[in-house]
Amino acid sequence: MKLHELRAPEGSTKNRKRRGRGTATGQGKTGGRGMNGQKSRSGGGVRLGFEGGQMPLYRRLPKRGFTNVFATEYETVNVDKLARFEAGTVVTPEMMKETGLVKKYRDGVKILGNGELKVALTVQANKFTKSAIEKIEAAGGKAEVI
Repeated sequence: MKLHELRAPEGSTKNRKRRGRGTATGQGKTGGRGMNGQKSRSGGGVRLGFEGGQMPLYRRLPKRGFTNVFATEYETVNVDKLARFEAGTVVTPEMMKETGLVKKYRDGVKILGNGELKVALTVQANKFTKSAIEKIEAAGGKAEVI
């Protein structure tokens, strides 16, 4: 079988309706749009969420919560993910970004204590959890806050 011999299975593809091409087609004249009104006109229709003048759903629902724009957002990395580095390596946020552990810095990198670490590393980050520090030091490494 070659690429040019491939065909779609029978009945999987249908021709689109060609509207407004004469009365013989069954979709002629008004083209399935009915008689008059906003929806029959070209470019007609209402914007997304419009409910004919009734108060739209997104305005009827109560507002909840609060977003602090000054909050510091850390990019998180678990201890078990650091096991990919060789023993004795100084792991910096830049190195984590290069290896794909961190997508973007935001306000810094925080190391979480989920998982196990058996490699002695010097880890540099903006924040550490207590369990992360314990696991890094138990493996013979160091946790440095930058």
